[in-house]
Amino acid sequence: MAAMAMEVDAAPAPAAGEPDLPPMKVKFEPLSAHEMQGGKVQFRRIAVPSHRYTPLKKHWLEIYTPVVEQMKIDLRMNLKTRKVELKTKRDTPDTSALQKSADFIHAFLLGFDIADAIALLRLDDLYVDSFEVKDVKSLKGDHLSRAIGRLSGKGGKTKFAIENSTRTRIVIADSRIHILGAFANIRIARDALCSLILGSPAGKVYSRLRTIGNRLAERS
Repeated sequence: MAAMAMEVDAAPAPAAGEPDLPPMKVKFEPLSAHEMQGGKVQFRRIAVPSHRYTPLKKHWLEIYTPVVEQMKIDLRMNLKTRKVELKTKRDTPDTSALQKSADFIHAFLLGFDIADAIALLRLDDLYVDSFEVKDVKSLKGDHLSRAIGRLSGKGGKTKFAIENSTRTRIVIADSRIHILGAFANIRIARDALCSLILGSPAGKVYSRLRTIGNRLAERS
């Protein structure tokens, strides 16, 4: 059987003396963060608890500088509503800058030091997890006070041991507990804190944390 002939449109050959140029490629400039949001300004408002108003006023410049200069986010304190207000600008470089800035300020308002909270601006895999003692065990009166005391330990020893072993930062605000760190590390720290709330001896929790700390050191 005779092979069927196939017609192919060949590209026109360059004229004599003309260089053989490669085909032209269309180049599109990457969209800016402002254009990716459809040219709309994005807002965030964060309520300031009454007990954190004075620390916020004291450390305002330390908060304002990285948010405005590094993240390119407009920031102001609304004295009437007592809320921190953030909004994007045309030159905001990243679509996630607004959320990172809001997380940074929220972490400070929860009680974290600025030196710890600012890591939320620089790293992508950090989170803040919060829970209450009553979420783990229903305690009242002296029983609740003793449980909170076990979480901190004498001179904060227990809290520091959990932080150092799990590479997290912990804030104990009355019966509420806030943990800042990577997702897996938060889970380890939370398990240790829950064990203490449920009545496990601190020595047993320390032993488990040493084992976990050694594992984390081997991975890094």
